[in-house]
Amino acid sequence: MENLWCDLEAERFADDAVLGLRVYTSQLQGRSPDLVLHGGGNTSVKGDWQNIFGDIEKVLYVKGSGWDLRTIKAAGFAPVKLDYLQRLGALSALTDSQMMQHLRSALLDPTAPTPSVEAILHALIPHAYVDHTHADAVVAISNSPQGEEVLREIYGDRVLILPYIMPGFMLAQQVHQATQALDWQSLQGIILLHHGIFTFAEDAKTSYDTMIALVSKAEDYLDQSGARSSIVAGDYQPTSSPAPQTSTQQPGINDHLTLARLRAQASKSIGYPLLLRWQYDPLSVGFSKLDSVAELVSRGPLTPDHSIHTKPFAAVFSADPGPGLQQFSDDYLNYFNQHAQAHHQCLDLLPRVGVWRDRGMVYLAPTVKRLDIVADIYRHTLQAIQWGEALGGWTALPHQDLFDLEYWELEQAKLKTSQQRQPFEGRVVLVTGAASGIGKACVEAFVKVGACVVALDIDSKITAMFAQPQVSGQLCDVTDSAAVQLVIAQTIERFGGLDVLVSNAGFFPRSQTLEFISDEAWEKSLTLNLGAHMRLLRSSIPFLRHGLDPSVVIVGSKNVPAPGPGAAAYSAAKAGLAQLARVAALELAGDGIRVNTIHPDAVFDTALWTAETLAARAASYGISVAEYKNKNLLRTAVSSADVAAMAVLLAGPGFAKTTGAQIAVDGGNERVI
Repeated sequence: MENLWCDLEAERFADDAVLGLRVYTSQLQGRSPDLVLHGGGNTSVKGDWQNIFGDIEKVLYVKGSGWDLRTIKAAGFAPVKLDYLQRLGALSALTDSQMMQHLRSALLDPTAPTPSVEAILHALIPHAYVDHTHADAVVAISNSPQGEEVLREIYGDRVLILPYIMPGFMLAQQVHQATQALDWQSLQGIILLHHGIFTFAEDAKTSYDTMIALVSKAEDYLDQSGARSSIVAGDYQPTSSPAPQTSTQQPGINDHLTLARLRAQASKSIGYPLLLRWQYDPLSVGFSKLDSVAELVSRGPLTPDHSIHTKPFAAVFSADPGPGLQQFSDDYLNYFNQHAQAHHQCLDLLPRVGVWRDRGMVYLAPTVKRLDIVADIYRHTLQAIQWGEALGGWTALPHQDLFDLEYWELEQAKLKTSQQRQPFEGRVVLVTGAASGIGKACVEAFVKVGACVVALDIDSKITAMFAQPQVSGQLCDVTDSAAVQLVIAQTIERFGGLDVLVSNAGFFPRSQTLEFISDEAWEKSLTLNLGAHMRLLRSSIPFLRHGLDPSVVIVGSKNVPAPGPGAAAYSAAKAGLAQLARVAALELAGDGIRVNTIHPDAVFDTALWTAETLAARAASYGISVAEYKNKNLLRTAVSSADVAAMAVLLAGPGFAKTTGAQIAVDGGNERVI
């Protein structure tokens, strides 16, 4: 394992004498996904705190709940009274709820995050710096039949190795009792079987260096034993999205349509929209081809706290995933009934991880953040399972231990949020012409209400425009049928389905009267302003049929009801688009797909309206630019955001009973009215 410490980088953290290097080495460990993933692990440092009276108190700064080591800042460390925690550790018993209550009451800063559940253990370790990770190599070895013996062989008596026990107060007690007769100076670390590893020292660098050195020893063992070379790679080429104009395939056997149906079925079962991701890289496909894969994924996760994200076992899907979904639900209910007590309430019966036999891995979650967590965790699990098999057999904890952790009230609290679900959370929206103007505003508007958005444009800047993880900017020429089919397939692979299509891409040709209009201008307008919308609809419809409250929003133009001279190419194409939308509304209503059209006008914050164009138009009316901008009946400016707001409304529940509508967003145009 690479040691990431850099003296120059460390110097930038030196201004904060207490927390500077604690933050730095915490971030270093967070940068290594083989050590911690998505909020896993915790770190601490012991120091001084000056209270309002000027008194100095001994304090433990410990990672706060909800913070990720990769990005943690000083504010992420909760200052807790050290002597209070040490006295808690000396108690003979303490319930989970009591422990958390006392951790909060021992905080010296009421605005600080809730201390880690391992705070008492950190306080009992008599070193200034304490690091705790869930290192893949260490945990994978412990998840093998002779794991404990192997770890003792690797580390000797310099590392204390303890059996698994529930985190929190019970773990603190276990470590406290096991170290009563030990000299802490003789220890480099502590390994908790099936859980993780602790290191400690009087300075940040030594504790971090020790963590890297100890984990490297475990990785060396995996190399020397041949376990790390046992990973099976595989290859799978998915069938492409349906191309009705050329394909002879039945859509029902298409991989992407199969996934869209699976996502729809899972969402219906759980009662709200879910996202789905399909990964068919060599690691995922190779794992899915293992003969024993169904039995392997039933044994348990890499470390028990992963079960709150991934569930304790995975689903197994065949070419038709439907039966696998039902089988998982039956198995999970049986698992719950076997291990639950009267006070437990069963969680949902849907998997978060699925092995799609011979095709790779499928992941399910309600948000992109949760989806990323599940996929990242299980990618590490795929490797660890195969390492464990090479060491004699993957041996996770018994299901009762996994159940106790999955239904532990303190872990469940991490998954809860006080916020309600956003109205478009879990829904997938595709927007064309998304790099500027109305398209860009639509992307931003749908993101604000929780949607995942695929943003298409021919401008290469689209790929880097949106920093949010729920937005996928894709370079795509929507006049190219193959490019459209490819990007829809990628949408299904990334998010699992397509629920809303905002067909917006277009352009306004320069003014040409009919007498002098060029063939090139005419054909270009028809191709982009009409033909591209047809191609996009044609490729999207099979997936919209499996969408969640599916909807199509067509961005038309005021020129449809009120054309102007010199705009024949644009007006004719947009008029054809309006007819296309009306036919689509007629054809798709039986599938529950709503198709509505917005006709914007005088949206001056788009690329169409340059300063020169505005000045020329205003001059033609003999009025100022300001007057021209508010020339509509309501005397109000119309922005791209206004059009985007209407697109969100049309795709939402407020217009659930509306299809075939054509709605003006123009401030009131006298010619249209």
